[in-house]
Amino acid sequence: MNSALCQVLVLYYSKHGLTKKLADSIVKGIESEGVEALLRTVPDVSNNIDTTVSAVPASGAPYVTLHDLANCDGLALGSPTHFGNMSGAMKFFWDTTSGLWLKGSLIDKPACTFTSSSSLHGGQETTLISMMMPLIHHGMVYIGVPYSVGELHKTTSGGTPYGASAVALPNKTKLSHEEQEIAIAQGKRLATIAKKLKMNSGI
Repeated sequence: MNSALCQVLVLYYSKHGLTKKLADSIVKGIESEGVEALLRTVPDVSNNIDTTVSAVPASGAPYVTLHDLANCDGLALGSPTHFGNMSGAMKFFWDTTSGLWLKGSLIDKPACTFTSSSSLHGGQETTLISMMMPLIHHGMVYIGVPYSVGELHKTTSGGTPYGASAVALPNKTKLSHEEQEIAIAQGKRLATIAKKLKMNSGI
């Protein structure tokens, strides 16, 4: 682990693993001199009121806390598309962040979003925008993926200027080259901006 000047939170929900693969690629882009990534997830939600969730996931990243969010210097937020929107599990978490909004804890911190869908036209861009909305309400600075990232011109599956994305084609076990490179580039851009803002803030 490097001697981190700033910490970028990569917060995701993944049901079948593809969004997690995007999160891992974004982490790869973030990890650099003076910047470290903190990988976190959110628990499932259930319509069974008697269902309880373990405080620690059986596998994968730990569950996010409001402390993790409040103390990050940047945020990458990811969820699969659920009818053109973020997952209920991710929305449920953001509905608990009013206290941070009242304190202005996230104002002027950079953020980006990423998603995956089961089909090419499965609502990726509307999902990215739906995740953007709470970030804007919190006063965060949204960053996308510029077309200087060459893979945006070449991709035939996932990847948008709004944020990294992936398409879960049948029998697909890994991201396409373009999907992975766009996610890495998004992580690098987020880390660069987070580091510059942190240095210029004097904190």
